[in-house]
Amino acid sequence: MNVAVIPARGGSKRIPRKNVRLFNGKPMVAWPIGVAKASGLFEKVIVSTDDEEIASIAVEHGAEVPFLRPSELADDHTNTAPVIVHAISAIAAIGLNPHFVCCIYPCTPFLQAHDLIAGITLLIESGEEFAYSVAEYPHPVQRALKRGDNGRMRFVTPQHEFNRTQDLVATYHDLGQFYWGSCDAWVRHGRMHAGAGLVLPHWRFVDIDTEDDWIKAELILSKEFAE
Repeated sequence: MNVAVIPARGGSKRIPRKNVRLFNGKPMVAWPIGVAKASGLFEKVIVSTDDEEIASIAVEHGAEVPFLRPSELADDHTNTAPVIVHAISAIAAIGLNPHFVCCIYPCTPFLQAHDLIAGITLLIESGEEFAYSVAEYPHPVQRALKRGDNGRMRFVTPQHEFNRTQDLVATYHDLGQFYWGSCDAWVRHGRMHAGAGLVLPHWRFVDIDTEDDWIKAELILSKEFAE
């Protein structure tokens, strides 16, 4: 049995009410709900929230909200893993005991069903405890620069100043879209980055934290997903 858990709190600061704001005509939280259901992977799609409006919208779009998240797990400093562990405990109390749980972040309008399918396939085939989406940094981080107060630039790692970019090891970053893991792994680790990375195209990702990010995401959607 697989369960999707979408953690969507009500107190977004940089974009107020981000999870219920309409994105291309649909509440943001509805996007991952739709993708999770379209994947056919999940017996239950559950939204973990502290917010009654988010809960109502989630149910309207086909998810379940069998519990409300406590306020101490819904502030600006709460990490993801404790939220998922709480959800696992809460659904166990109502008789649900999934083997795999996939945390899907709410602001993921470009996530596609085949990404989730590829994610659980990677999890099983790799033997790792977690699997999640990553993208390669567009420029080698070994040649990153830092800027002083006077505008003067310095290499963060000076030993790589004269290395050719093609000779440097590729590095990746977490896309912040989804995290597959077994219930046991979630409960034991309290973190989810000790796992396998599913490499996805960098263009199909926007970290939506500011109004500029929101506009950029809408422009990408209108261009690439118009059909």
